[in-house]
Amino acid sequence: MKYEAISNQLFGKNRKKFMAQMQPKSIAVFNSNDIYPISADSTMPFEQHRDIFYLSGADQEETILVLFPDACNPKHREVLFVRETNAHIAVWEGEKLTKERATEVSGIETIFWLSDFDKVFFDLMTEADTIYFNTNEHYRQAVETQTREDRFIAKCKKDFPAHQWAKSNPILQKIRGVKEPEEIALMQTACNITEKGFRRVLEFTKPGVWEYEIEAELLHEFIRNRSKGFAYTPIIASGNNANVLHYIENNQQCKDGDLILMDVAAEYANYSSDLTRTIPVNGKYTKRQREVYDAVLHVKKEATKMLVPGTLWAEYHKECGKIMTSELMGLGLLDKSDVQNEDPNWPAYKKYFMHGTSHHIGLDTHDYGALKTPMKANMVFTVEPGIYIPDEGFGIRIEDDVVIQENGEPFNLMANIPIEAEEIEELMNRE
Repeated sequence: MKYEAISNQLFGKNRKKFMAQMQPKSIAVFNSNDIYPISADSTMPFEQHRDIFYLSGADQEETILVLFPDACNPKHREVLFVRETNAHIAVWEGEKLTKERATEVSGIETIFWLSDFDKVFFDLMTEADTIYFNTNEHYRQAVETQTREDRFIAKCKKDFPAHQWAKSNPILQKIRGVKEPEEIALMQTACNITEKGFRRVLEFTKPGVWEYEIEAELLHEFIRNRSKGFAYTPIIASGNNANVLHYIENNQQCKDGDLILMDVAAEYANYSSDLTRTIPVNGKYTKRQREVYDAVLHVKKEATKMLVPGTLWAEYHKECGKIMTSELMGLGLLDKSDVQNEDPNWPAYKKYFMHGTSHHIGLDTHDYGALKTPMKANMVFTVEPGIYIPDEGFGIRIEDDVVIQENGEPFNLMANIPIEAEEIEELMNRE
């Protein structure tokens, strides 16, 4: 792994939080992700399942975590199974976790080779009444492929039909949404790496560069700072491309007078950052571009103030919509009749701002976290309003990542990343 070692105390705290909410005489199982094939002998780069990483720190394939707080043998309350390594694997694939190293990484004392799983698991299941399955219930999920978890669940239901079943996801949604200090520090590192990439791009960008060249500059800076790369597929959208919300082709030339909407950020130690900035190709916003930019920035600042403990996510978005409506009227994009005659299910402002303002961020860019209950301190949210005007050939979005505080306004993890139009212009025009 490129990242520095993480204290296993974090993973121990996370396991403790999860097990505290398990039913009596229950067992929970978490599988690593598969390595997904491309074709022939080619595979996609391995990405660990975020839940097993959150609970163990194990960051390799063919790994299983078992949590059983009521196990008769205290050594079986936390068990990690890892792929048995040997000299041949070390030569062809590199270092894998030994039993000793698995304990160092995870803080779990009981480590078995994966080949022992069926035997050990059967013995543990004779003591358990309920098994927690790790299903994906994220509100944005749209998974079509069969996962390692899916195969495990099917086999488990066949082999242990008399056990009760429960869901891990509600517990994970609750505890993963509130970050530990170590997690916030890792996210701050990801944001700091993102800052370095953005400042590099401000110096690099000029009329005639290509979107993919900007992408390359960012990737270079991210990787040289111990990131695997982008936390999500990068959006480098110049001109009217910015009006395609998930534009990822990044294959057009950036023209004098246009804006570039960049929704790009680094990961670090599997934790995401999520940044959007919109900059002028030639280093100077036009009067109209600046008007819209300032309107978006105003909405962002006002929305940020509302991210405090007790806020309800749905009500927050309604209030953000009201602020955006006012700004759009000031820009001449909406008038009073548009608002008076709007469809309550699709307010008038949605014509120019059609996505949400905030989402949880953490191990996933669109992270787990409670959305139907009041916000809590140490939840981390994006704030990302935008105004998209195809008829005028540009769109503007601005985004930071902020940590909800017990008292006062959120702490901005991206406070050092240039955001004011004057600062962006100054940095782009520096000799």
